[in-house]
Amino acid sequence: MNLDDLRKEIDRIDDKLLQLFQERMGIVKDIAEYKKAHSIPILNSELEKAKLSNIISKTDEELVSYTQILFNTLFDTSKSYQEKLNISQPAALGYSDKKFGLLGAELQHSYSPLIHSHLGDYEYGLYEKQSDQLYDFVHNSNLDGFNVTIPYKKDIMKYCNILTPIAKRTGSVNTVIGKANNLTGDNTDYYGFRYMIERSGINPEGKKILLLGDGGSAATIKAAIQDMNAGCLVTVSRSGQENYGNISNHYDSDIIINSTPVGMYPDNGKTVIDISSFKKCIALFDLIYNPAQTRLMYEASKLGIKAYNGLSMLAAQAKKAAELFTESVIDDSVIERVVEKVAKKTGNIVLIGMPGSGKSTVGKALAELTERAFIDTDEVIAATYNKSASDIIKDKGEVFFRDIETKVLEKVTKQSNCVISTGGGVVTRERNRYLLRQNGIVVFLKRDLSLLCTLDRPLSQQNTLEELYKARKNNYLGWSDYQIDCDDTDKAHLKIYEVLGL
Repeated sequence: MNLDDLRKEIDRIDDKLLQLFQERMGIVKDIAEYKKAHSIPILNSELEKAKLSNIISKTDEELVSYTQILFNTLFDTSKSYQEKLNISQPAALGYSDKKFGLLGAELQHSYSPLIHSHLGDYEYGLYEKQSDQLYDFVHNSNLDGFNVTIPYKKDIMKYCNILTPIAKRTGSVNTVIGKANNLTGDNTDYYGFRYMIERSGINPEGKKILLLGDGGSAATIKAAIQDMNAGCLVTVSRSGQENYGNISNHYDSDIIINSTPVGMYPDNGKTVIDISSFKKCIALFDLIYNPAQTRLMYEASKLGIKAYNGLSMLAAQAKKAAELFTESVIDDSVIERVVEKVAKKTGNIVLIGMPGSGKSTVGKALAELTERAFIDTDEVIAATYNKSASDIIKDKGEVFFRDIETKVLEKVTKQSNCVISTGGGVVTRERNRYLLRQNGIVVFLKRDLSLLCTLDRPLSQQNTLEELYKARKNNYLGWSDYQIDCDDTDKAHLKIYEVLGL
């Protein structure tokens, strides 16, 4: 067959694929209607895994990775279609022309539009306003409802004609329904926080709870914790009777909840307490979700304390708000799906490994495949100092280079939705461990030492590769969430895509 004939054959197959896809989505629609009628959740992870395993078992070995990508995409498309038909049903209910959004002071890094895109077929925007602009926003916006975040959860209450019981009780509103002079203020944070606690499996009943901060979220947390029958709840603030100066009185706390913004982007790495002093603590709940792992969470995890960020709370309260927006019922199973999608979308993929292991090559291919920005820390250093990493090491020594490498990491690892390629010696500084993990998954690219290039790599030339690898091996393994063989750099990005379930 000539090239034209081959292309015609591809077109014929594509037509068949389109027909089969339409048939499949028709069946998906029938399944959605059945699930709705019988109150069956959309997501069935175990069934999906079993189906994929069966498909892979029938696939030619060289096409396994590509088959996984194809069917994972197909499964995601089917689930998204089912969610639209079965749960939110915005088009059928006439909500596609409705407009909602988030009101706050600084919103450029908000995850809310992404979360709401998975909850309903409605427009959802960000509305940054100063305090003197609230009146005009409330009375002149064309929104059908909106969420409220820092610092307006209390200020917005005076514009609400009706307050729900939970809004009155907490003295805080984060969800507003209606327009202009007909506004109802509600507090879906209460629901979100309870979901966060219950999801963890940690039971607060009878336990001593230490709440850090007395800001806008504190009253909501207090109400939820009281309703969950905590044994004792102590609130610590900067200026209250119970403050950070006498916090030692509460080293016997069982559960710690951080409602302060300390450690939140862009002030990554800061902590409000030294958690190592809390010897009885079994769990930490940090309401911050950016970064995904705060310094406080990191230190807690090192001590064996279970640590949870605020993403599940954010998704759960958004689900409750979406129900109010669309006057529909959304199954709780959607929350976990949203959490997973947002975590994958916003998280970084950080590549570590020996010099010459293919981190840059693989990283660029992976970034293109996953539609992420690509950052090479050595290239950032070179652009900043007008000198290559190897030349800096030659001229200034390794210690100097490691210092500037850490400074670069402090900046680039704050970002979201990136593939970050690091230098081979990044694991030699303990400080870097948290920086790599705060907002991402760490992948160790393993490559046979005989395949490593030592050209223009001074440290690889000063030491044998065996010695260098021996010194770093434990850190490569200990710092990474996944280890991927990278002898074939052309396929390693597909392996990562497959293993991470992207």
